[in-house]
Formats: sequence, C-alpha cells, structure tokens
Amino acid sequence: MAAPRVNGHARPPTRQHPEPPPTPTRPPVPPSASLVEFGAYVRGGRVAAEDIPRALALVREHNTGLETPEAFVWVGLHEPRAPEVEWLAGLFGLHPLSVEDAIKAHQRPKVERYGDTLFIVLKTVNFLGDRAVDANGEIIETGEIMVFVGPDFVITVRHGDICPLAEVRARLEATPKLLERGPTGVLHAIADHVVDTYLTVADRMQAELEEVEAAVFADVSSRDINRIYQLKREMIEMKRAMTPLEAPLRSLPQRRMIPSEMRDYFRDVGDHLSRVCEQVESSNELCNSILQAALARSNALANEDMRKISSWVAILAVPTMIAGIYGMNFDHMPETRWTFGYPLVLGVMVVVCTLLYRAFRRNGWL
Repeated sequence: MAAPRVNGHARPPTRQHPEPPPTPTRPPVPPSASLVEFGAYVRGGRVAAEDIPRALALVREHNTGLETPEAFVWVGLHEPRAPEVEWLAGLFGLHPLSVEDAIKAHQRPKVERYGDTLFIVLKTVNFLGDRAVDANGEIIETGEIMVFVGPDFVITVRHGDICPLAEVRARLEATPKLLERGPTGVLHAIADHVVDTYLTVADRMQAELEEVEAAVFADVSSRDINRIYQLKREMIEMKRAMTPLEAPLRSLPQRRMIPSEMRDYFRDVGDHLSRVCEQVESSNELCNSILQAALARSNALANEDMRKISSWVAILAVPTMIAGIYGMNFDHMPETRWTFGYPLVLGVMVVVCTLLYRAFRRNGWL
C-alpha cells in the first residue's frame, strides 16, 4: 500500500521508539554487614540457630498450638541497607510504610500499629561534653532506635553510633525471668534503657548550666554568651528528642498488644520519661534566665566602661580647653605678661581636674 501523501508529497513512515526498559530494582538480600546479632529464645533461654529463617521456623514450630507464645526471635541491625530491611519485611511480614521509615531514619518519636505488629521510634541522645569535636561545638549527639514488635519476634534497627543495645541483650540473657516476658519484655528493657540515658544526659546538662550560671554571676565574668546560647540550642535538641515520645509512651499500656502483666512496667517507664521532660523543661527555663542575666550583665559592664571613658574625657577636656585658649596668640590676653601666669594656669588645671576626679569617684563612675 502506498504511503499517505501530505500536500502532494509522500509522508515518511513514523518511527516507532521502543519503550525504555524498566529500572532494575535491587533484590532483597539477608542482612550481613548491618546484622549485629540475632537469637531465638524459648522460655527465657537462648537456643542455637544457624540463621534467621531457621530461628524463626524453630520459634513458630514451638509456639504452634500454644495460646500464649513462649518463644520469639530477636534480630538487631545497625544502619541497614534497603534490600536487607526488605528481606526481613518479607520474612516477618512487616508493613511497607514502617519499613520505609526504618530505612530513611530521621523520624519523629512515635508508636504505631500495623496489624499485629507495633512499630516504635525512639530518639537516643548522648552527652559529648569535652569530647565535642563538631565544627559547631555541639555537645549533644542524637540517634534513633526503631523497634518492630510482633507476637513472636523483635527487630531493632539502630541509626547512629550511640546507645548500643548489647548491654540490654546481655542483661536480659543473664536474667531468664525477664526474657520470659517475651517481645514486650524486650521492648520494655529497650525503652527503659533509652529513658535512663535521657536522665543521665539531663543531669550532665544541668551541671553544665550550674557552672555557666556561677561564671555569669562571678565578680569577674567571662561573659561567654556563645556558650550559653549553645547550651540553649542543645536544650531544644533534647526537647525534640524526648517530648514527642511522652504521649505515645503514656498510651502504650492501654494497647491490647501489651499483656496485662507488662502494663505497670510501661507506666513506670512513662513516669520516668515525664520526670526527665520536666527536668529538661526547667533546665531550659533556667537557661533562658541565665542568657538574659548574662546579656544584662554584659550591658551593665559595657555601661560601666562607657562611664569610665566619659569621666576621663571630661577630666582631660579642662586642660585641653585652657591650653587651647592660651594658644590663640592674641596680644591682649589677661596674665600673658605676668611672671606667675604660667604656674597659675597649670595650678588651675590641676585643681579643676582633681575636683572632677573626686566627683566622679564619689558617684561611682571611676
């Protein structure tokens, strides 16, 4: 068949551009470098398992037919890659939204439920103090711990190098009664550990504020406003890490997934967090007061310096004025031909300057 014609000319056939191939996605892979530790626990004791799938199969085989699971798997990760978390999501049935949050990090502290799985985000803080090497001089370092809690598993995803959970795992394994509480017992131990860290950091920040306060009201003040402002910024950072967690943690004991025997323990952690938040809030108000006092004292010292300068300028203005008048070289000026004229002028200068000096001293300007 002939090609169609346009304006008497044959139109060339249209070229068909092939569809671009889809962007290949990385297949999920089991965690390797990011895997800190995993273990299967049955009735408070750890049992041997070669890998995570076999540990999960062992646990679910043991829990078959039981009304209350007696075994669970605990997997700990540190800054995993996306394929590793996706592999765990397929194995444990994690919700895609929670998986996305666990990969991206920088999440707000929260407690969410996806089916029969709880997803908890905890902010971690660490006090650097004299070890601060940041260009901005920051003394508070923050990180995150994300916890997936299911009926027979716990998955912890940690971002940042602070607040490791090896101590928590070792303490639980040394006390089988704590592990017998199951996944919610592990969640309680992690939350309690994080809140205890909050308390330690808040106490050290309080000590820093007391030191700065003493320096501000000392007789010789360094007037280091930058340090006070830096402490103010760190207090705000602590509030961002702790305060948003207070309401979710307080509501956690009311969730049906939390066993009745564990609710008092979570209430206790919530009370500790409330106390830390109150301490941080009072420290923040104290920091505001110290900053205002430092600014007021700095202004007062600046005014005092200005008064001293003004006093000396006024004293020196008298001999300058007299010398200026007698330096105008007029012929008919009083006492220019007198023998004692020069000593008289010098004496007047000394007397007037002395009177001004005593007056300024009496008024506290010098």
